[in-house]
Formats: sequence, C-alpha cells, structure tokens
Amino acid sequence: MLDYVAGLPAFLGYFAVGLAAYVVFAVIYTFLTPQKEVELIRAGNLAAVTAFLGALVGFSLPLASAAANSVSIVDYVIWAVIGILAQILAFYIANFTMTDLHEKITADNIAAGIWGGGIALVIGILNAACMTY
Repeated sequence: MLDYVAGLPAFLGYFAVGLAAYVVFAVIYTFLTPQKEVELIRAGNLAAVTAFLGALVGFSLPLASAAANSVSIVDYVIWAVIGILAQILAFYIANFTMTDLHEKITADNIAAGIWGGGIALVIGILNAACMTY
C-alpha cells in the first residue's frame, strides 16, 4: 500500500512550488500592468479578466512543462522564473503591437483583452514547447 504514495512528497513539493510561482507571477503581473486587474475584474470588466486569464494560462503552460521535465525542485524554480520573464515579454509585445492597450482594457474593450490574453497564450505555448528536453 505504501508504494502507492511513494511519490507523494515529490508531488507536494512541486505542487507547493507551483502555487507559490502563481502567486509570484500574479503579483509581478498586476504590479507591472497600469490597470488595476482585481478591481476591474470585480467590477465585471470582461476585457480585464480575458487579458489576466490569458496571462495566467500563458504562464501555466510552461510551468506545467517545467514540472514534467525538471530534474529537481531547483530546476523547476529556475524554469518558473524563465516562464515569468517570458510572460513579461508577452506583456510588452502586446502593448507594443496595440496602442493604448491599457486604456482599452480599462474601458472594457473585449478585443483588447483578447489581444493581450492571446499574445500571452502564444508566448506561453512557445515557451512550454521549448522547455522539453
């Protein structure tokens, strides 16, 4: 019976690090963006929730890939940091390619939210694929 739970400590370690990485990413992302995501989302702003969820999923993909391919917790943390940096790059790409993105998201422009979230997903997919070795 104990053989079934032999991997539980590793699972708990990777899961805890993953949850901590989400918190770190969310704090960095909401600090980096000019709009106040949490307030906008609570007010029902669909553009803000679309952009923010796109960024979270865009970070989730490489984080999952890193969990599956890492050889240690330290390796996992390093790849999580790389995933955060890639999503910061995605944020700047989205802002560079759509003028006034912040104002449009704040004004609940759905296209702007989809654009920001979509760029985050594209970068996240590419990032996750590059993490396999």
